Amino acid sequence: MGKVIAMVNQKGGVGKTTTSINLAASLGVLKKKVLLIDLDPQGNATTGVGINKGDIKISIYEVLAGKEVINKSIMKTKFNNLDVIPAYINLAGLDIELLDKEREAKTNGEKFDKTIQLKVALSSIKDNYDFIIIDCPPSLGILTTNALTASDSVIIPVQCEFFALEGIMQLINSIMLAQKKLNPELDIEGVLLTMLDSRTNLGFEVVENIRSFFKERVYDTIIPRMVRLSEAPSHGKPIIAYDPTCKGTLAYFNLAKEVIKRNGTKKESVR
Repeated sequence: MGKVIAMVNQKGGVGKTTTSINLAASLGVLKKKVLLIDLDPQGNATTGVGINKGDIKISIYEVLAGKEVINKSIMKTKFNNLDVIPAYINLAGLDIELLDKEREAKTNGEKFDKTIQLKVALSSIKDNYDFIIIDCPPSLGILTTNALTASDSVIIPVQCEFFALEGIMQLINSIMLAQKKLNPELDIEGVLLTMLDSRTNLGFEVVENIRSFFKERVYDTIIPRMVRLSEAPSHGKPIIAYDPTCKGTLAYFNLAKEVIKRNGTKKESVR
């Protein structure tokens, strides 16, 4: 059965989408069968793996809105062992639709839980993958709640900057609330330090602060701040395809190895 991992942080610009794309692609290169779910209405993970928005017939929106089955939304990418469920801007209105459905169901004496729609949909395809990576939006709304309910664990990307810990406690509280009310099995997979500028002492001070706060939960791998990483998505490629020899490629490849090691998935892929 596939391990479902949500990439979560309510702060924007911390490397959620970059990590979702590059971790998924690196796991694929390491012969793991991977599904990347774009749960952000901006759809950046979708374009970041080379999917043209005009080619999308069924997205995660139709699945969560109950208009289509999840199998029909899966698109193959050009990269090894990597499929994607795409997103585009119509996903932004899903919160209201799900609230309306829940209200209508209550009025009719029926049951509808807006927080479990992704979990229900994933139940039919989890066995087809080794890893399912969910790129969450920079908020703690219904979309992220669906991801937390559907996931086995979360990865928290934390930028190596002065205000790195700001908002983290709110996120931890949200994860604990999800554990208590929605998903008792939810765990913190790991904390990933991103965008380290090795030219400044501040970055390394933040690394020490994060490590002392989260201890063994912090990955050994640290993602560097580099132009090539920010360029790659605009070319519709993960860094491992855009620039195979750069430091960013090595970093995400090492992260993928850590994720595999922590999950003990040394067995053959489910392919």
